[in-house]
Amino acid sequence: MNGKLKIILTVAVAFGFALLTGACDGEKTESSQYKFGTVELPVLDGALCGIPFFVAKEKGFFAEEGFDAKLIAADGETRKLGLSKGTYPLTNSDFQFFQAIENGVDIKIVDGIHIGCIKLLVRKDSPFAKATDLKGKKIAVDEIGGTPHQAVSLWLSVGGVSTKPEDGEVQFLPYADGNLALEALSQGQIDAAAIWDPLASAYEKAGNAKVIMDVATDPVFDGRYCCFIYVSAKVLHENPEKIAALLRAIHKAEAWIAEHPEEAVDITAEGKYSEIEDKSLAVELVKSYSYASQQQKQKLGRDVKGDLRYFSEKLHQIGYLTKDSDQFVKDLYEEVDLNK
Repeated sequence: MNGKLKIILTVAVAFGFALLTGACDGEKTESSQYKFGTVELPVLDGALCGIPFFVAKEKGFFAEEGFDAKLIAADGETRKLGLSKGTYPLTNSDFQFFQAIENGVDIKIVDGIHIGCIKLLVRKDSPFAKATDLKGKKIAVDEIGGTPHQAVSLWLSVGGVSTKPEDGEVQFLPYADGNLALEALSQGQIDAAAIWDPLASAYEKAGNAKVIMDVATDPVFDGRYCCFIYVSAKVLHENPEKIAALLRAIHKAEAWIAEHPEEAVDITAEGKYSEIEDKSLAVELVKSYSYASQQQKQKLGRDVKGDLRYFSEKLHQIGYLTKDSDQFVKDLYEEVDLNK
């Protein structure tokens, strides 16, 4: 081989190797900047309930704690299975997983996240105003056993209406799409609809319905956490540091939202995490959810275990849970050391 050609080929190979190595090093540097790597969090459902996750993602709080966070959508069954297997380390939910946990699914609650977010609507011209008015009526929920179903069941039971199917005092009908439930309400096919915000409040504000029960303000729920942070027991016990870091990121977001509700709504709208047509209404709702810093929560007397005991006892009374509340909370709740 010609000496000059040999030198050129050698240099070219070396240069190409350097480029390849540099690219690999660059990729390695990019991915290794996150202590815990990529994590999927199933928190996208179109509701405003997940706003701390949206803010933690967009403001860099997850990144600060070592995560390349991917926010994804998943139905309740997928989230439950993912948490039990450790595929998902953490998500938010309400009473939806209580029965599964009682039946042995290894999921824990580690914190509360907010109050409010579900309303019970009737037609604007409806005479219905209290629980007993709905005796013998049809009520739409997103799914049987879901949080709106259980929340309305609690409210009705406290108000003197049995929600046990065998008593036949009220009929629940599942509508997976809230818009379809509201259409059925307007046409008189059902008598009331339990709807998530922001859809419920937007429908009310438009003058299409009136609210007879609001989880954020009704005495049955007022001031209590209705939405909690669930974690995989598998991840919590095998890697408590990871769960602690996720919680710190969420707490940073909660504190930031408390000080910047308007900007939090902007972040949600711009990221298309929730469909927001009325910003002022969305800001009003976010404020009503009472996000707060850890210090503010202490001053307000927030009590996660107390709220879990309260709701599990109510659910036990109406037959959704079989264990007494003390035993259930013992099995359900686990405190996380945030300094790990």
